[in-house]
Amino acid sequence: MGKTIFKPGTMVYPVPAVMVSCGENSEDFNVITIAWTGILNSEPPMTYIAVRKSRHSHAILVKNREFVINLGTEDLVFATDYCGVKSGKDINKFEAMNLTPMPSTRLKCPMIEESPVNIECRVTEIMELPSHDVFIAEIVAVSVDDGLMDAKGKLELEKAGLLCFSHGEYYGLSKPVGKFGFSVMKPKTKKRINKEAAAGRQKHR
Repeated sequence: MGKTIFKPGTMVYPVPAVMVSCGENSEDFNVITIAWTGILNSEPPMTYIAVRKSRHSHAILVKNREFVINLGTEDLVFATDYCGVKSGKDINKFEAMNLTPMPSTRLKCPMIEESPVNIECRVTEIMELPSHDVFIAEIVAVSVDDGLMDAKGKLELEKAGLLCFSHGEYYGLSKPVGKFGFSVMKPKTKKRINKEAAAGRQKHR
């Protein structure tokens, strides 16, 4: 099969679709939707967001040097899109989308209560690039909805209905197609995992 050649562009897809909350007080609380985010380091845990210099949130982030990454879900897709196309200069996005600013555990900026996972981040470095600035940050706290924890305290993130973005479209993460390390898994281990998964499905019928 042949290949169609494109000019260089931002074609790394899919990417997360998250709502980033920022601001130190209710007067300047804002939400910006970000797709260019990810993990940079594990110890300490570090992340980044890339923000256009023209965005309203950019000045808030530069001033306060903190933000919360609130994971998007299928239930929050309308608010996620809205917060990406509307400017906080013109509207209070929390009020417009009926989102609840919830106090963070380590920061002054709010979390979004309706998001199932809230990742509190403190900026350590701002990297200036031609179109965007990259806010590199240390993850200082993570909050997860109790409904995503099973009886043994295990996180069941697959129940969150998480959201991603690919080439202009939002997609739900409907089902897993493999588990980390499955390509080298021993037959005995695979059999045990399949048995446990079948028992779990039977239990929830």
